[in-house]
Amino acid sequence: MRIQGLGVIEDALLELHPGFTVVTGETGAGKTMVVTGLHLLSGGRSEASKVRAGATKASVEGRFEGVATAGERAAGIVADSGADVDEDGSVIAMRSVSADGRSRAHLGGRSVPVGVLGDLAEQLIAVHGQNDQLNLLRAAQQREVLDRFAGDAVAAPLAEYQRVRGEWLEVITELEERTSRSRELAQQADLLRHGLAEIEAVAPESGEDVELTEQVKRLAAVDELREAASGASIAVSGAADGDPDVPGALGLLADARRRLSGVGDEALRELEPRIAEAATLLSDIGAELTTYLDGLEADPERLEQILARQSELKKLTRKYAADVDGVLTWADDARTRLESLDTSDEALTALAARRDELAAELAGHAAAVSKARGAAAATWPAGSPTNSPASPWGRPRSNSRCGRRRPTPATPTR
Repeated sequence: MRIQGLGVIEDALLELHPGFTVVTGETGAGKTMVVTGLHLLSGGRSEASKVRAGATKASVEGRFEGVATAGERAAGIVADSGADVDEDGSVIAMRSVSADGRSRAHLGGRSVPVGVLGDLAEQLIAVHGQNDQLNLLRAAQQREVLDRFAGDAVAAPLAEYQRVRGEWLEVITELEERTSRSRELAQQADLLRHGLAEIEAVAPESGEDVELTEQVKRLAAVDELREAASGASIAVSGAADGDPDVPGALGLLADARRRLSGVGDEALRELEPRIAEAATLLSDIGAELTTYLDGLEADPERLEQILARQSELKKLTRKYAADVDGVLTWADDARTRLESLDTSDEALTALAARRDELAAELAGHAAAVSKARGAAAATWPAGSPTNSPASPWGRPRSNSRCGRRRPTPATPTR
């Protein structure tokens, strides 16, 4: 590993040998900067204040050996980043921090996110400080180690305890909120009830506003629509009074059939059935146009009713949502919210009862967890070495700093 421009280090080269490496020295010799360099190379947080005075940037460059044999995870990180691996299976990582705080990371000659260096270093490096073992004096750390040692015997009851405790805390929070904010919640509930009453009085239906808009367009343009439909009906079926000068398409098709049916040419006679099919289709269209015209009447009273209904709906859409469907969604949400805003004595009593019920259930789960932990502690091997298979220290993927074991060609330790 080469360090340049970092703290008290101007330029230094550190060769780490396979196995266990200890970094020692007098105060001010640069031990902290060596560890800082390792952290930077491991994707740690960068600080401009660590750049050596007078230097434009600090850089740390390291060669990771044996990456190809360090496991699938490490090899996959290198491959996914597109890094170039040397012939000996090593890969070079670099991290630089400029004096203005900007940071850059490279792996195998490729620019990569800082997180990539962190993921790779997680598989290859373990850094231990001289006070790491003090974590074992903390009760929480001791419980974590014991739970890992116990495995499923503790994990199952602990999961149930955590689930019930989460629900118990939610009920307590809701009860406290309803009690302390009863006046505010009551005001919110009144507003919601008022809105629901207003919506229920109008009783809108889904898509009603769109349907009414189409009806208004039709009623407002009834004369224009009648003219268009009548013209189309005459063009298809002919004049209503049977005027021979206005035969319509059906009349013309009938004349064409008569002309073809009497000829002696087989090719022409074969066209007659197709004309008959066209006549049938046009006859259906003519019937539909007639039905449309029969139902198309000017109805000023109906138009006035629709406009009044639109006015009612617009009052709701101005206050609650952009359209009727949105208003109905608001109403559904309001009903749901009202259930959580109930500050009546009955609702508070029900919540308190649920709180006490969960507390009793939680105590049972807590006792089960304690019993499982006690049983696991009783089976802990007395005086077992830290690398014993029965010891939690021997588990390679521990989340505990003091329990971490990584396959690494060199494990620097401060």
